[in-house]
Amino acid sequence: MPPWLMVVLAIVLSPSVVQAAEADTPQATPPVAAAAPAASTPSPPATPAPVATTLPLAATFDQCVSGLLAHAQTQGVTPATLEAARQSIVEDQRVLALDKGQPEFTNTFAGYFPVRVTDARISEGRALLRTHQALLEQIQRDTGVPPQYLLSFWGLETDFGKTLGSKSVPTSLANLACDSRRSAFFRDEFVNALRIVDRGDATLQTLTGSWAGAMGNMQFMPSAWLQHATDGDGDGRRDLWNSTTDALVSAGHFLAALGWQTGMRWGREVLLPEPFDYRLLDRMQPLSTWSAMGVRDSAGRPLKMSATPGRIILPSGAAGPAFIAYPNFDVIMKWNRSEYYAISVGRLADQIAGGGRLVRPVPTEPKRLPLQTILVLQQNLASRGFEVGAIDGLIGPSTRRAIAAFQSSQGWLADGYTDARTLAALARTDAPTGNVPAP
Repeated sequence: MPPWLMVVLAIVLSPSVVQAAEADTPQATPPVAAAAPAASTPSPPATPAPVATTLPLAATFDQCVSGLLAHAQTQGVTPATLEAARQSIVEDQRVLALDKGQPEFTNTFAGYFPVRVTDARISEGRALLRTHQALLEQIQRDTGVPPQYLLSFWGLETDFGKTLGSKSVPTSLANLACDSRRSAFFRDEFVNALRIVDRGDATLQTLTGSWAGAMGNMQFMPSAWLQHATDGDGDGRRDLWNSTTDALVSAGHFLAALGWQTGMRWGREVLLPEPFDYRLLDRMQPLSTWSAMGVRDSAGRPLKMSATPGRIILPSGAAGPAFIAYPNFDVIMKWNRSEYYAISVGRLADQIAGGGRLVRPVPTEPKRLPLQTILVLQQNLASRGFEVGAIDGLIGPSTRRAIAAFQSSQGWLADGYTDARTLAALARTDAPTGNVPAP
């Protein structure tokens, strides 16, 4: 054991304490639900169970890194990898600046969706569908995840491998772990990154990715890599940077493990009846119930009389497109906890598979809102007794329900959307706490 580890180990650790319900057409190749890695994939080496510890506050970055490496040693990381990491990890203030930086604005659906589901990305996805057809169909048989979804994730994560990130993952994770706000999470990911090196899938020099530690074509965090990365091409390595086969196979296994429901879509665009009770937004109900209420698919046809659950989402309010989200929508959100992201994955997948454009286009304005505006809106809703969830500047289901409840209390159309009238009433620092008189 290196001398520096012997010293640190004595002081560092102290105990303390994460399609075919309503399928448009049958799958050409019926998938088989199987989340286990392919038989040719070597089983990952056993790793010690994480120890519930918190690193003591360190006076310097170097001391913190020594503590991280000492902890990694207790988790079974080899001395050679620890020594190489100690020599290569450097302080990077840019990583902390990116992590701590509060964006001045937050995207609306109008600012998010059109720049992610683009004609160029759809065209490239369709070309890749043809290029990798045999591989993608095999992954579908093994995992149940259809080809268009794997390509959609690939397109949204790294633009089909064009933007993998070039930062040292161990360095980024060490810097994030030495910051007190989420040190436990990033400490564990740091250890997992070193385990990847120990396993022989990468070196410290080739372990590159985003500033937050996500890696490869599918931007896996190290923990996801260890659990789901698969040697799809049989070369003895799990290379999610340079092997398209490994990346796509691994994504299929990851989604299967997250609970992907074989033979089911993500959701679809729907048309709402007039009038529609917007209080039902985000409420999970069987398709048969929505169909009986007059909800139609984008071609105007009744939804199937099925027990499959779904909820209606209006990311741009009543003036924009409406979507019904099925259980696989929530699986997508386990990958990325953003409804905008999940809708984009679903719609890009639909169009890669040959689907058409939205029937109701996304409104063009506004493309973004000041983050402070959303924070004030949430604070004012909370002060009026509406349950907004976390006051974080993000408009998720809880905030949307609170906005809808406020709108309903005023006798307005209660679609939960931050339209100009709602913003004028709620997004002011001097907004009154009582009800706003209805116009």
